[in-house]
Amino acid sequence: MTTSVRVPEELSARVPAEQRGPGLERDAVRLLVSRGTEVSHHSFVELPRLLRAGDLLVVNTSPTLAAAVDGRVGHARVVVHFSTRGDDGRWAVELRDPDGTGTTRARAGGPAGTKVCLPGGVRLVLEEPLSALGARLWWGRVSEPTERDVLGLLREHGRPVRYAYTERDQPLSAYQTVFALPSDDGAGSAEMPSAARPFTARLVAELVSRGVQFAPVTLHTGVASPEAHEPPYPERFAVPEASARLINAVRAGDGRVVAIGTTAVRAVESAAGSDGVVRGAEGWTGLVVTPERGVRVVDGLLTGLHEPEASHLLMLEAVAGRDAIDRAYEEALRGRYLWHEFGDVHLILPAEGPHTAHCASNCW
Repeated sequence: MTTSVRVPEELSARVPAEQRGPGLERDAVRLLVSRGTEVSHHSFVELPRLLRAGDLLVVNTSPTLAAAVDGRVGHARVVVHFSTRGDDGRWAVELRDPDGTGTTRARAGGPAGTKVCLPGGVRLVLEEPLSALGARLWWGRVSEPTERDVLGLLREHGRPVRYAYTERDQPLSAYQTVFALPSDDGAGSAEMPSAARPFTARLVAELVSRGVQFAPVTLHTGVASPEAHEPPYPERFAVPEASARLINAVRAGDGRVVAIGTTAVRAVESAAGSDGVVRGAEGWTGLVVTPERGVRVVDGLLTGLHEPEASHLLMLEAVAGRDAIDRAYEEALRGRYLWHEFGDVHLILPAEGPHTAHCASNCW
């Protein structure tokens, strides 16, 4: 999708699907389906009929944190987005300015030594930029330097990260997917792994009854401000050994491995060797999936609709190819699909044809 294409403001999903009319549930969104450059239009509840017995859905179990906290720098009000917890107890954070409407706008990061006063007498001190490539995110340390204090602060004073295209604040439950599980150490995602949001327990049950399998993985996502469109930075992930075995078994058979969200792609591809075999793994991943790198494991992807400048589009091109993604986004704009975390979704499947064997890169 070329960066010259602009997504009209009215195509931003401003509230969750279940709030758009009486009797609606999360699954009341539209589903754009790509098979190569062939595109078809569906409702999300049709997903079980678009998949096959033996297909495998890789799902991210990371829960969403209430990662936005009000604070002050001197006399100025700020909002702190707690993004990623480091192994040394520091947090990668983003400071933003309140915009007067309940959301925030971008703010210059730093400088080192900036002190942020937070609720409960907690003080955050910015130490250094997360990356030499930009100063949006900074490593910061709180005055009570234990990770549980920050998590307690988020539980007591935090709210979900919200951007200006949404209409109003939502409870944290609106940002949890049906697959979210509490982690042993309280970690989670600063922003919802939103591709899985339309799934309901009823839909999952129907998929299981039709022979579709699920492989849980975890990737704790950081904040990706809509103004920045940076490549993803390192994030914590885990691929359980049992999920790795299941993925390898499906790849050895006739099933397709379909990742639910770009976060699931990043996790499972980080656990795959150059031979395409997935092994149990956990830690930090800095993998950026691009068309040049390709994908080794996934055959398909369910994802939201991304802005033209978003780095996630490179991953979509790695899975399906540039022509297929351009074609799909032309149809999404023409069909007035809704963008962002409460919006419609896009299912990328292999093109139908005689060649369906797995390979070490894309088979399209």
